[in-house]
Amino acid sequence: KEYPDAWMELPYPFMVMRREDKVLVRYQDMDVYAVPMDLPVTGSKTANISTLRLWKVEPAEEFDFNLFNSQRFDDAVIQRNRVKDICRVLYPNDTTYDGKVLRVRQQYFFVSASLQNIVRGYRERHGYDFSSFADENIIQLNDTHPVLAIPELMRLLIDENRQSWEEAWAIVSSVFAFTNHTIMQEALEKWDLEIFRYLFPRILEIIEKIDGQFREEAFAFGFNEDEIDALAPVHDRQVHMALLAIYASSSVNGVAKIHSQILKDEVFNPFYIWHPEKFSNKTNGVTPRRWLNQCNPELSSMLTRLSGSDSWLTDMEELKKLQPLASDTQEMRNLIEIKRKNKEKLSRLILERESIHVDPSFIFDVQIKRLHEYKRQLMNALEIIDRYFLLKENPGLDMPPVAYIFGAKAAPGYFLAKATIKFINEIAFMVNTDLDVSSRMRVVFLHNYNVSLAEQIFPAADISEQISTVGMEASGTGNMKFMMNGALTVGTYDGANIEILEQVGKDNIFMFGPRLKDFPETKKFYTSHWQYEHVEGLKRAVDTLVDGSLSDGNTGMFRALYDRLLQGSSYEKADPYYVLGDFADYRKARNEAYAAYKNQIDWARMCWNNICSSGYFSSDRTIEDYAREIWKIESKHLENV
Repeated sequence: KEYPDAWMELPYPFMVMRREDKVLVRYQDMDVYAVPMDLPVTGSKTANISTLRLWKVEPAEEFDFNLFNSQRFDDAVIQRNRVKDICRVLYPNDTTYDGKVLRVRQQYFFVSASLQNIVRGYRERHGYDFSSFADENIIQLNDTHPVLAIPELMRLLIDENRQSWEEAWAIVSSVFAFTNHTIMQEALEKWDLEIFRYLFPRILEIIEKIDGQFREEAFAFGFNEDEIDALAPVHDRQVHMALLAIYASSSVNGVAKIHSQILKDEVFNPFYIWHPEKFSNKTNGVTPRRWLNQCNPELSSMLTRLSGSDSWLTDMEELKKLQPLASDTQEMRNLIEIKRKNKEKLSRLILERESIHVDPSFIFDVQIKRLHEYKRQLMNALEIIDRYFLLKENPGLDMPPVAYIFGAKAAPGYFLAKATIKFINEIAFMVNTDLDVSSRMRVVFLHNYNVSLAEQIFPAADISEQISTVGMEASGTGNMKFMMNGALTVGTYDGANIEILEQVGKDNIFMFGPRLKDFPETKKFYTSHWQYEHVEGLKRAVDTLVDGSLSDGNTGMFRALYDRLLQGSSYEKADPYYVLGDFADYRKARNEAYAAYKNQIDWARMCWNNICSSGYFSSDRTIEDYAREIWKIESKHLENV
């Protein structure tokens, strides 16, 4: 059962309301106020702070006492509730038309409020002279959710700040930069024109004018009518947010080398042919201050002791100097002891939260990430079932004891993702209550997975599961956090896994599956039924979805997963994410990892090489790349004040 995370119910002393800075956000059917809620964001070893400005929605019209006094109680509060709905849930379920309207309304609320705040600040300094606006501001669009910022800034400049269309477009096309975070078509948002017409006709008018301008320029470049129709921001009676973003932005980047190449070669190839100078790669990174120093203090202290200082926290490349210590057996024993303590800590947390005892001596094999079919938690689950049956049949099987740890959340309307969560939990119950195997296997699904929980998991993990379908994962950042904390990757040739492989070398990682260049040909002749019938153990594992071994409570969830793997549909082949296709290779890679774990000193050396090679994945490097190549800004030292 799902419950809301009501994180705003209790007062938060560090969040300050700035009612004097509220702005009016207008829709065709209502006006609302966006009230700033400022949250200080502290840095590391500095007295300076940044401010994260969040927005609270409030009605522009007060409670209607006349309706209430006339006994029309529901009518008196219905409008107020409609306003509150805008921010009641982040990313509301958009499987229905009303849900789509609410999703777009929410996106516009945040976009309009933030842009009005930026424009107001500029106006206070420069009045109506917007000639330096693009020099002072750069707006990074992270994925398609904030792309409404493009027509909204056009509206603010033209309708409220005396700019011509040409002047406004010159500003807009310089100010915005677009980061694409996914190639999944369902995540490249497309909204019906009628939604825009209903919510904000003026925004639609601006988008349609941008679309006309695009079509003229594309025709002049040499695209034919069919190509233009496919690339235009408005086609098929929908607004295509990614296409709007690419056309209007001065920069477009992916978040891993392979991902950026896919954008250029496949997803947005015509745009790349037209404007190759716009496209670049900025591989993701994570901050070592939180994801190593804060969440793994004993490992951090070890690195500081061996480095002679903690300067590595701001220059992670320094850790490369420590790689030769992999041959120091005593230091590797120290590393093993740190991992053991972190596993004991996580074991206590699991017992407290889930009432499941996990022995810290087990291998901690971990997959924590958003639940999506392409991330293939289902493949992991099927391999666990296969292993369960093998242990049942062969109690003497030479396999180290393993705890399989999951953490994930599914999108509100994603039925198959929720079915996978149910499946994993049923497997957990079956395994953990079976006395024949529970001393050799444990399965844990940690509920309400979040960042705070992740800080406990990453330091304790032995194996990092990064098993997305090749070509589907943009980058991933969990893979980097695991690496920094000394977990070894079992992964596909996808996302940032490839760059982790480049950093650590093939002897310190467990890769499996096809390469991207070979995958299209592989998929062309792929039939999941062949794998199902011929890969040893696979049929038995898949059949647990429908043979009564596990119960989905008569929801039809497990049958839906089974059909997805084997039946397909009129518009899609069976097993579109190659779960059964990669199963055997995945099992082999996992077995190799388990075999390597038996020699603890050699395993520690592999972990040490991962830790010392993780500097490239520091967010400091990522942000420096953005600042230098996209934002065109230089770093400046701020004195502590």
